[in-house]
Amino acid sequence: MEQQDFKNELISNNSNFTCIGKGHGAPCLPATKEDWEKLRREPWLAQMCERIERGDDELKHHLPVWTPHCAAYKDNHRSITDALKPLNRLMLDFDEKGHTGEIVEKLKDAAKPDINGMEILLVEESVRRGTHVLVELPDGMGAEEAQRLMKEATGFEPDKQVKGVDRCIYMVPEDHTKFVSERLFLATDYRTESIAEPTDEEKVQKSCSPCEEKTFKGIPYADIIAEWWRRNGGEPQEGERNVKLHKLAVNLRAICDNKKKVLMAVMPRYGLSDEELKSVVESACKEEPKGISKLMQQILDALEMGISSDEIEDAEAVAEETGVKVNVKALPIGLKESLVGVPVSMHLPVLCGVMPICGAYADQVEVEYCDGNTHHLGLMSIIRGEQASNKSVVKNAVDIWKRQFDEEDALARKREEEWKERKKSRKANEKAPDDPHVLIRVVPVTVSCSTLLKRFKNAQNHTLYSFGEELDTLRKTNGAGSWSSKYDIYRLGFDRGEWGQDYNSDAAESGVVNVAYNWTMLGTNGALRKCFKADNIENGLSSRVLIAEMPDCSFSKMPKFRKRSAEDEARIQEAVTRLRSYSGLIEVPRLRKAIEGWAEEKRIEAAKDIDHVKDVYRKRAAVIGFRCGVIFHLLSMGSKNLKSPTSNLKESKACLNFALMMAEYCLSQQIKTFGDTLRNEYVCAQDECQRYGVNHSVFDQLAPIFTIDDLRSLKRNFCGESAIYKIMSRWNREHWIERVDKTHWKKASAS
Repeated sequence: MEQQDFKNELISNNSNFTCIGKGHGAPCLPATKEDWEKLRREPWLAQMCERIERGDDELKHHLPVWTPHCAAYKDNHRSITDALKPLNRLMLDFDEKGHTGEIVEKLKDAAKPDINGMEILLVEESVRRGTHVLVELPDGMGAEEAQRLMKEATGFEPDKQVKGVDRCIYMVPEDHTKFVSERLFLATDYRTESIAEPTDEEKVQKSCSPCEEKTFKGIPYADIIAEWWRRNGGEPQEGERNVKLHKLAVNLRAICDNKKKVLMAVMPRYGLSDEELKSVVESACKEEPKGISKLMQQILDALEMGISSDEIEDAEAVAEETGVKVNVKALPIGLKESLVGVPVSMHLPVLCGVMPICGAYADQVEVEYCDGNTHHLGLMSIIRGEQASNKSVVKNAVDIWKRQFDEEDALARKREEEWKERKKSRKANEKAPDDPHVLIRVVPVTVSCSTLLKRFKNAQNHTLYSFGEELDTLRKTNGAGSWSSKYDIYRLGFDRGEWGQDYNSDAAESGVVNVAYNWTMLGTNGALRKCFKADNIENGLSSRVLIAEMPDCSFSKMPKFRKRSAEDEARIQEAVTRLRSYSGLIEVPRLRKAIEGWAEEKRIEAAKDIDHVKDVYRKRAAVIGFRCGVIFHLLSMGSKNLKSPTSNLKESKACLNFALMMAEYCLSQQIKTFGDTLRNEYVCAQDECQRYGVNHSVFDQLAPIFTIDDLRSLKRNFCGESAIYKIMSRWNREHWIERVDKTHWKKASAS
């Protein structure tokens, strides 16, 4: 039978289904299980699949298709944005041919009654003899976890690419179907549609449609084009129309599959005739295809996340100021959901706010740092910003992360209250009830040192956590003596140092403990200055704190927030469970190497600038970035408890990028917040720590051959003789310079 005959028979046989919308062809709706099964028994479908298997690739595009991830669409328009009834299901593809029977047998053994909550709904052999496995996902399970579990169950690796709810699956004959659950049909209104070649009339109609009606991955082309103009100097004016439209067409090509007809349909005209526009499009299509440009990808990412133009401008300003930008798509479970509904300019403060509680949950993990010492994930962060700068966006995220702690602490506090009541109501000669020694993980930032010591003693080798909404409240509730003690506790908590107090009284708590204490605090810049005065910066705490700055909201429009869905919150809880499941030494050699390289790069920058402040802060910024990278790695690995130090799950490139981003941001914020004060604290602050930008370092400003007087001149005569000779000695040791004669030196790179 010829291909055209197949197409005609396909269309005629689909007359049993009611066409209800538009799409690649005529979308049809089998109302019952019987309709679905009847289509798979059609002889013409089996013949088509046989022809395709023998190499007739073109015929594949005329097979009927169905959407297993969604049951209904608005106006029957199959797209992510129009999905009305998305299903919590995932179709897993196994591309290796000829293993369907083997996979079925392994699934029979693994699925008793299910695979970690995944229920198997359908197993079928694809048109090209690969394997499709459709599963119902339990609440909170994501695609990554499902793929990993399926690989463990079958021994075969499923395709890691996960498409949206508008994904189409080609129909296969009945003999390709190996297992069907009755639950497959509980979600009614499964869509199928025939992909048939449109008529010439339909092609013309599509090419003349306004771009507002067309979308790319659910994003209207009109929105894409509007954002393109915003980022490229506005819409074309008199005399620049053809040039600007040509540039737009070149950049739209990649998302139009390099098809002229699609490009003609979506391009704006600005008064051009069809022939004139066709000339622009053909000129653009003559250039070599290069894929989606970086700018176009940025536009698509922003529009996909629902970011407004104002938010884009704010985010770009923050990225330019801080030098870092969060790649949301690359974030692992938990961190990605923490940023849902958060304006882009506030992404870094939210991430910095949740890092300490992530570290508190993963408190049984140990990791070797670059210097060979073993670390725990001690982290402290302060989110600073002026009044009404939306610092509460951090609290909202932390509150979700804190739920498991809060639920467990509520039971522990109830036990403690009952013990206090029994102790208070006992008779004079009655023995006091034994202290229950309850484990309470979340303590208020205003907790007394005595009570905090008690919590540490009952911590059972766990990390405590505090969240403070107002840094000023902490300052006011601590007198000079107690603030000094609390300051020491915070400083020691970074590396689980030893702290204690000893009183000769039963009324006060005594003992010595290892401090395992993470916290997140919010505060204004004024409160931060009052808490971190000169002496509190020089002696170490300032370098141990991850500082994040809320974006400047002066005279800005009101930001728009969006609530997280129940699914987003469930995934954060899954992330919490994942972090709590790890224990023992986790090997991260790639992360160590990346952070060590970053720290060395900053050392060289500091040495060239003779910047003692940068040299001090870079060291612990590297530690903080490293620990953040470990958290990223733990969240990326899956929920299995990896106790083996020889695990072969390596740190991803995204993990390394995240760690370096956090280290860079931490360093810049510490210098910005505390740098000037720390300079003034050093005895030779004005001598040795005058700071220059990287491109204008003291070393780079020197001539290829110079004298020690040249260096003195650049330091503006502020540098003492001992500091000058110390600098020269360091440069000589690093082989940056070499002596020419008694008074002259030469840069090593100079000829």
